[in-house]
Amino acid sequence: MRKIALLLFAVMLGFIAVAQEKQDTSYWKKGGMASLTFSQTSLTNWSGGGDNAISTNALLDLFANYNKGKNSWENTMKLEYGLVKQGDEGVRKSIDKIDYTSKYGYKNGGHWFYSALFDFKTQFAKGYNYASSDADSDVKVSNFLAPAYVTFSLGMDYKPNEIFSAYLSPVTSKMTIVNDDDLSDAGAFGVDPGDKFRGEFGAFTKMALNKDIMKNVNLKSTLDLFTNYSENFGNIDVTWEVMVNMKVNDFLTATINTSLVYDDDVDYVNDEGLNKGPRIQFKEIVGIGLAYKF
Repeated sequence: MRKIALLLFAVMLGFIAVAQEKQDTSYWKKGGMASLTFSQTSLTNWSGGGDNAISTNALLDLFANYNKGKNSWENTMKLEYGLVKQGDEGVRKSIDKIDYTSKYGYKNGGHWFYSALFDFKTQFAKGYNYASSDADSDVKVSNFLAPAYVTFSLGMDYKPNEIFSAYLSPVTSKMTIVNDDDLSDAGAFGVDPGDKFRGEFGAFTKMALNKDIMKNVNLKSTLDLFTNYSENFGNIDVTWEVMVNMKVNDFLTATINTSLVYDDDVDYVNDEGLNKGPRIQFKEIVGIGLAYKF
């Protein structure tokens, strides 16, 4: 856990150092946000029952965008990691994300761009379904690069303003990586048992919204949709993320962060290790803490 925190801190310092170098700011726009949110529940002689709990979540959200003439190049990196401790249970992971997207566009006219997009998603550490306080009975369900999703696509990008964009691609390659022997042998995340890679070819759509909905309240949302041409065409993989950031002052902020995921190639494994088939995955995090924009 300490190595992960040090890695996040090193990446943040490196990006800030690059952002502060003297560059031609007429073409580049760089920045980001680093935040640390936490929550705590403390109970003493509480007749209603319950457990003491404490959680923390670190977020580093970066962007670097280039615009010159008809050329547009957008880059985003989102790193997030969270821990929670409840009652007598050990410290457990609550959120874990590495998400990088790079999109190049050449303006066709109006609000349309010929575009190419590269997207990479994975996580930092192992993830488990926790069966009990006995760690030996925990079920490992994920790991670094297990899964990892690599997407490369060609298409058209509609950008009427700086608030909204819609990327449409009929030519998309999606690679699923499961670089963990236990998970690949089990055929996790849609790979054939024993394989560590699965390739798909299909259509992809990515929509993004970034808008100040009122004073000191920002809404950011992305929606990714993918369907495979050769297998179960029409079944759509969905990744939808929403973040509401409410600024209290220069350093204090409150956030609401939700993620909805559905992939019919990803089965839900319960705390007994039983495969229950694909399920809608949903995660919500509400927190208050320190944030710094740069």
